[in-house]
Amino acid sequence: MSLTIADVLALPGLASMRLRAAEAGLDNVVRWPYVAENSGIAEWVLGGELVFVTGINHPRDEANLLQLLDEACQRQVAGLVILTGPAYIQAIPQRLLDAAEAAGMPLIEQPYSLKMVLVTQAIGSALIQSEQLGRSRHDVLERLLTGDYQSLDLLLHRAVQLGMSLAGHWQVAQLQLEGSELLFAQDDAAQVEAQLARQHDAISRRLRQLSPVLPVLGRAGQWTLLLPAADAVAALANRQQLVNWLNPLNLRLAPLKVFIGLSAAAHPPARLAQAHDEARQALTAARRFSERAGLCVYDELGVLKLLSGVRDRALLDQFLNERLGPLLRHDLHHGPSLMPTLEAWFHENGNLVAAAQRLAVHRNTLTHRVQRIEALCGLTLENAYDRLDIGIALMIWRLSA
Repeated sequence: MSLTIADVLALPGLASMRLRAAEAGLDNVVRWPYVAENSGIAEWVLGGELVFVTGINHPRDEANLLQLLDEACQRQVAGLVILTGPAYIQAIPQRLLDAAEAAGMPLIEQPYSLKMVLVTQAIGSALIQSEQLGRSRHDVLERLLTGDYQSLDLLLHRAVQLGMSLAGHWQVAQLQLEGSELLFAQDDAAQVEAQLARQHDAISRRLRQLSPVLPVLGRAGQWTLLLPAADAVAALANRQQLVNWLNPLNLRLAPLKVFIGLSAAAHPPARLAQAHDEARQALTAARRFSERAGLCVYDELGVLKLLSGVRDRALLDQFLNERLGPLLRHDLHHGPSLMPTLEAWFHENGNLVAAAQRLAVHRNTLTHRVQRIEALCGLTLENAYDRLDIGIALMIWRLSA
């Protein structure tokens, strides 16, 4: 569970603090309070802090306050608190309020008469309680999703005590952020780490909006959340909502990319472990099959359901080697040509012209490669049963890529 700006303003004893700008940022998560003592804060914050500006140790004119706001936005702090009173900062400049509103940075006014020690103690205690409650909630959800419990009734009773109602039917979503290795190859490691942290926070915030009732489980670029889905109509709405968010998100993140796998709908708490496994299988397909456009639902897997259900990986490897082993060994020694050709041929449903265009090769080159494929594998692409075997083998190959 996270402590937000709205939660801070609702803490006992802090009623005299009031929001002056950017109500839209009330859901910003507060990591810790930080009292700004220098002229700037960029060097001293990591993101997510609630920054208190007193004016005691450094003069705070309008220009400096605007500078602090700019640095707060750059470092993605949770919000700014300006202490006002007769001694230091008499009033918050209107330009600062307007700029904070435009930037979406919550700006809170705190009377200087409210002692900082009381404020920081209240926030610190709330953060500790929030962290403890969050851990307990995460533990309950993780046990449900993994099936690691002896009594479902006792676990659900514990969930109710922790303020989580799991009654109803659910759909599990799994997300994964990939491509960070490309960033590390292009930029300084420290800058990349900071960038990844910001991206993780932004994604986590959006997921908490999608799942406001239950916590989002997440670590190291992977997230799991439960979405209400009593029937196929609700599941379709969930899918569309995620697609509408995912497509522009991946355009902004490039070269990073988020992939999403969704379980089927209407899973009661007793079947959440099954739903979790379905979402995992769908996520694998979303990652391995580019035509899925980054998102896949378990109900859309088709024959991949059967392949994912084979627990003995050696059987799948044996089938792949029997059907396409000669092509794999050819491409290993001579560079990838035959396997991409076969994949393009299948993707274009046997249309040689379209497959040649997809590969950017001459049609005669493609024809020669197809003949080579048939000779090496002892299969005929025009034979329906051979095509079925090859299609399944291609799926296994892509799942294991």
